[in-house]
Amino acid sequence: MAVATPRPRRAAASHRRPGTIPLSRGAAVALLVLGALITVLPFYFMFVFATHTRGEIFNLPPPVWFGDNLGQNYGSLLERTPFWRNLWNSFYLAAMTTVTTLFFCSLAGFGFAMYNFRFREPLFGVVLATLLIPNALNIVPFALIMQAFGWIDTPRALWVPGMASAFGIFLMRQYIGSAIPRELVEAARIDGATEFGIYRRVILPLCGPALATLGLVTFINSWNNFLGPLIIFRSAQTFTAPLALRSMQGLVNTDWGALMCGVALTVVPLLVIFFFASRQLIEGLTSGALKG
Repeated sequence: MAVATPRPRRAAASHRRPGTIPLSRGAAVALLVLGALITVLPFYFMFVFATHTRGEIFNLPPPVWFGDNLGQNYGSLLERTPFWRNLWNSFYLAAMTTVTTLFFCSLAGFGFAMYNFRFREPLFGVVLATLLIPNALNIVPFALIMQAFGWIDTPRALWVPGMASAFGIFLMRQYIGSAIPRELVEAARIDGATEFGIYRRVILPLCGPALATLGLVTFINSWNNFLGPLIIFRSAQTFTAPLALRSMQGLVNTDWGALMCGVALTVVPLLVIFFFASRQLIEGLTSGALKG
């Protein structure tokens, strides 16, 4: 009676893609830690330099710990610019831009996602095509239009044109179309809800992650905007914080300690907002990919 010899087992199939190099867990953690340090170090030195004099900042090696010149730098900052007025201008401009962008972009996204109307897709393509236009091409037309309206040196010259952004419309349309079923909208219509009532009572409560993402991105972009205020604003009282800080820089005599103090005070609100909204930001950016 012949005895069957067992066949040798095949090696377990590797799920690794061909051409890739396996990365151990320790190496991955080390890379993440290195990336985090590279990201955090500029912020750390910004706060450190805000407490040192100009001479100490340019020492070799530069200071790596906090100094005792913060009060003098803060006083020099207030002498050179109406800093808190400029910071308020930045906050007002960013808040108005964010609120109006959330309203109009969510409304447009609702229309593109839930309504079937003539030329819907070509019109949406035109909206996306505006993303391909370089900002540099808009500088001269933008300045001429604002001058014709008499809006030079006024904040509305910046937040009124930015009330509906192409990126915001695209983000809200994609999120509403993938996360909210049409049946829910139809059921609300059967119950007698108006179209704006559906938008306010059904769409907005279900768009929290997308609204948080768009709001955070819009606020940060508006807060850091430099080119727009440079074109529109003329007086130091109407400057935003980035423009006011840039006005402190000279060719030779620049108080870098005071400048770093102003930069640190300008960055703190963004860090606080991002700390509390980072979870909603990640959820909003990934929700469209996770929904089948």
